[in-house]
Amino acid sequence: MTSLSSTVASPWFVRPPDAGHAARIFGFPFAGSGASAFSAWPAALGDAEFCPVQFPGRENRLAHPHYGTYENLADGVAEALRPLLDVPYAFFGHCAGALPAYETVLRLAALGLPAPACLFVSGQLPPHETAHDRMLALTEPELRAEVETFLRGRGLEPRPDLVGLGLMVLLRDHAAAAAYRRTEPAPVPCPVVVLHWRDDPDLSLQRLQGWRRYADSVEFLAVDGGHYDFMDAPDELRNVLTRWR
Repeated sequence: MTSLSSTVASPWFVRPPDAGHAARIFGFPFAGSGASAFSAWPAALGDAEFCPVQFPGRENRLAHPHYGTYENLADGVAEALRPLLDVPYAFFGHCAGALPAYETVLRLAALGLPAPACLFVSGQLPPHETAHDRMLALTEPELRAEVETFLRGRGLEPRPDLVGLGLMVLLRDHAAAAAYRRTEPAPVPCPVVVLHWRDDPDLSLQRLQGWRRYADSVEFLAVDGGHYDFMDAPDELRNVLTRWR
């Protein structure tokens, strides 16, 4: 399998992956966001290049049709990854981003392509329990309030244009999340590391235990911070993500 040249661009990545790294970590952003959720992250974690995945229908892909379902999204990501699986790699998915990351692992396995060395899932219920996600019960005004709170939490003024754009993306992503259902776990052919944020008010470590059914090896780790603190690439998280190497 030939690696992607550093000169070849793909809409699925905000920068062309560099063939000079010994490994890669692909980051899957949370619902309503895009690859900019990882803008504070370094380009590499140890000897592994960090590659944020850019979903269609947001940021520099705003004009691209929305993916519609996590299954469609996983199909698209798996195809984009084909040239990049020549080195060891891992997935990191935060919140709802953990679900298409998981689905992508299943797609790659079905295609006979190399599995990731590890799937990191952060702050997200397991797939068969997503119907209990608090966000799915929110009305549009409540989702707007979530966008405003998020912007303020990142030090941004919730201007109507920012809120409107964020809400548009979130509503489409929210519809995909609401449509996603797995009644029974489908195990993945790689270890899973489940990350719990100690200051996350919506998820306890106990509520994440259902991930045990998704792989032969499942590890649970608690990290300091709140639900969105991953965006700052804290040292504790970066250390966790380099352990698989």
